[in-house]
Amino acid sequence: MSRMKESMRREALLYHAKPRPGKIEVIPTKKYATQRDLSLAYSPGVAEPCLEIAKDKNNAYKYTNKGNLVAVISNGTAVLGLGDIGPEASKPVMEGKGLLFKIFADIDVFDIELDTTDPDAFIQTVKHLAPTFGGINLEDIKAPEAFEIEKRLKEELDIPVMHDDQHGTAIISAAALLNAVELAGKKMNEVQVVVSGAGAAAVSCARLYIASGVNPDNIVMLDSKGVIRKDRENLSAEKLEFATSKDVHQLDDAIVGADVFVGLSIGNIFSPEMLLNMADNPVVFAMANPDPEIEYELAVATREDVIMATGRSDHPNQVNNVLGFPFIFRGALDVRAKAINEEMKMAAVRSLAALAKEPVPEQVNIAYGETKLVFGRDYIIPKPFDPRLITRVPVAVAKAAIESGVARIEEMNWEKYKDELSARMGGDSKLIKLLLNRARTNAKKVVFAEADQLDVLKAAQISYENGIAIPVLLGTEEVIRQNMEEIEFDADIEIIDPKDDKYKEIRDNYAHHLWLARRRKGVTEFDAHRLMRDRNYFGAMMVQLGDADGMISGYTRSYPSVLRPVLQVVGKFDGVNKVATANLMMTRKGPLFFADTAVNIDPTAQELANIAQMTNYTMKMFGLDPVIAMVSYSNFGSAKDPNAVKVREAVELLHESNPDMVVDGEVQADFALNMEMLHKNFPHSKLAGKKVNALVFPNIAAANSTYKLLKEINNVESIGPIILGLRKPIHILQLGASVEEMVNMVAVVVVDAQEKEYRASQENS
Repeated sequence: MSRMKESMRREALLYHAKPRPGKIEVIPTKKYATQRDLSLAYSPGVAEPCLEIAKDKNNAYKYTNKGNLVAVISNGTAVLGLGDIGPEASKPVMEGKGLLFKIFADIDVFDIELDTTDPDAFIQTVKHLAPTFGGINLEDIKAPEAFEIEKRLKEELDIPVMHDDQHGTAIISAAALLNAVELAGKKMNEVQVVVSGAGAAAVSCARLYIASGVNPDNIVMLDSKGVIRKDRENLSAEKLEFATSKDVHQLDDAIVGADVFVGLSIGNIFSPEMLLNMADNPVVFAMANPDPEIEYELAVATREDVIMATGRSDHPNQVNNVLGFPFIFRGALDVRAKAINEEMKMAAVRSLAALAKEPVPEQVNIAYGETKLVFGRDYIIPKPFDPRLITRVPVAVAKAAIESGVARIEEMNWEKYKDELSARMGGDSKLIKLLLNRARTNAKKVVFAEADQLDVLKAAQISYENGIAIPVLLGTEEVIRQNMEEIEFDADIEIIDPKDDKYKEIRDNYAHHLWLARRRKGVTEFDAHRLMRDRNYFGAMMVQLGDADGMISGYTRSYPSVLRPVLQVVGKFDGVNKVATANLMMTRKGPLFFADTAVNIDPTAQELANIAQMTNYTMKMFGLDPVIAMVSYSNFGSAKDPNAVKVREAVELLHESNPDMVVDGEVQADFALNMEMLHKNFPHSKLAGKKVNALVFPNIAAANSTYKLLKEINNVESIGPIILGLRKPIHILQLGASVEEMVNMVAVVVVDAQEKEYRASQENS
């Protein structure tokens, strides 16, 4: 194991162990502060819903969490990439599946690991547990037992049951296949398909391809012994279903003239020669992980006309199960379905295929570092973090459940349902994932001004090893190298001590530029040489002169002491009177920007308007459509105090100068964040009927106190303060920021640098 892998191993173990073991928890959803609350929650109040459920067991959906609770169940006999490791060892994977259910579709999960390899015992145990749940997700169970377990549970239970290892890949790849075949200019019922692999996923894929229009006679399936032919002995029922009488025996002859290759086997078994022997516009789904049947780069270099998908996130067209299972169960649960049937799976397939053909939201383009994703060879299925998935796939699945007769709810207000689905996705941190993904698409050189601090160095290590940034480490070299050895950070990273005379030539050059810029502002040449020994001046000048792309600082110093040298070296954008800051809060209501949290103590009306404009600009950098509330203690003129009046005047300035901005106020924070209350009381507002995602506060005391209270009391994740209005991508940490917060801020620096680079290229073109 390499040092980097050992470092990742330790990080993974620490992630799962601290601050509390595991990845999921159970939290109350009702009040429990008073004795009356407890008497309603338990005895004697709990008797009433019990009696109602006793009259009709379907009332469990009304009075309990059954309708939003899925069991993720495994015996650990076929854990992806690890094999038969047993139930206890599979638990981290099942918890991870639960986490994905929650963050993508707001579905609660109990993970259950069963200590049995006997299908009968497994089935009986699940049947006994089933009344607790609204659905069952079977996971990582080896074939052929997986087929029998799923088949019998679907027959014997009246709730949705799905073995995601089989059907997840099938649904996503079938959607991709529909679009790939269309792009290839072919017809589903005519394409010749070769499937490498005969496990649970391969069989399910082949079945769903047939349901999608592929002629079963046109499918050739292979296992480890070669082509599954009808003259082979001792074939399982599943293999016999796809046995062929064609005169082909191995992959190299089966693939000749084929239109589609589907790999669900092992890496590097599909050669360039085989690819060259396929038909025009070949479709290749190499889905073995971590090594595909043929590497993406090799395939596209071999044939320009190939339409390629893999199971990997670092290539176009990732076949990722997370596109399916959270949203399929979401739709099934919301109509209280008794099963997940073929009609529901096909509805998911068609929904995913159709979504890939629609214009892509800018948020998705930004997240994946694309100029403009467009339906074509490199985009045949949606991206996992496409925000439209939550309102498209569950609706399609729910409609199919109702139409096919397996839903207990037979009528839905579909527009209201879509709004409810959108509201469910407020409390996750997907925006952070999108931010990190975008940073990785074009990592930038970032100065870490306090790299001799161990936590800062850890943040640099994580940023480097995850491809987020290329660090430049400032500080005492001996200390940095000792700390690097301690945390096994052995990459070839640039280390600079601004006080060390071996960097005198660089320091003198930087000092000269500082003196030229500040000589009419009280800075002597002697002052400039003295100041350039300070890391913040030195690092900021690296960015100013293009020796680095961005900088992060502030871990050990007060905010003003770091901001001052940055302002003196890089300055503000033209037209910006004062810089400001915003914190991105990952709240239960979704991402929410707070401004100004760290700079302007008591801004004027004009300064508030400028802060709102800069917040608007920055939010678009994150791919968000800004809806900004200018908050106060009063609502739309209800108070005449100067503190309220200046907010009102700021709004008037914005409405006059930026009529296209969605901004209004002055408004109290609770009205701003409660769409129903705002629309009912102030229907004239530009915010009415819209979800506010930014609050501009009247002063720093309100903004800073609010974001810190929210962060500590509600454990809300925060990114920031993000500086607004600087010429260069430099951002300042809060004193004592955590390693995670620093890594997130590094991603902000990188994305800011990408954005500034892009805008500069547009202006110069």
